[in-house]
Amino acid sequence: MWLTSKIKQVLMVAKPGVVTLKYPFVPRPAPENFRGQPYWDHHKCIGCGGCASHCPARTILVRDLCQELRVMVYDGSRCTYCGRCADVCPEKAITMTDRYELATGDKNDINETMELFMATCQRCGRCYDHETTNAIDKMTRIGYKYDNLEMRAVLPVSSEQFDMKLYEKTEKFKRPEKMGE
Repeated sequence: MWLTSKIKQVLMVAKPGVVTLKYPFVPRPAPENFRGQPYWDHHKCIGCGGCASHCPARTILVRDLCQELRVMVYDGSRCTYCGRCADVCPEKAITMTDRYELATGDKNDINETMELFMATCQRCGRCYDHETTNAIDKMTRIGYKYDNLEMRAVLPVSSEQFDMKLYEKTEKFKRPEKMGE
């Protein structure tokens, strides 16, 4: 009795065949509308900074080096692939790819840096002005931004005109070593 039930179990289990995927050797395609790592088209980007202002994980940093040069850094190690940056981009310079296998030993492999030459408005000094439509948009910083790229810190400092004193002050920014400092 015991032996026949075990033989029946073995036959029942062997009937379907192989049900596992040969994953590392045959990659499985991503499903439709999958949001993987963002991709920046450097030729379309106008440097408005809307992606940085609306990123909930603060993975996109913006620093103005002077009136005409803006550096944008994407820190891929913090990205949650929410797609908000792609949604708010007015020029559709950011698209979500289907890349999700991003394991690496070096964090710099998943980071991206763009240096953009800015054509600023001579009247207001801003590179781009977008309509304020909701509460999240009202919290955005306009004008020149001074994030610290080396410390990967988003600093809530901005000015309508480029200010060298603010630039130097934020360049020396260090994270507090102890709580309460």
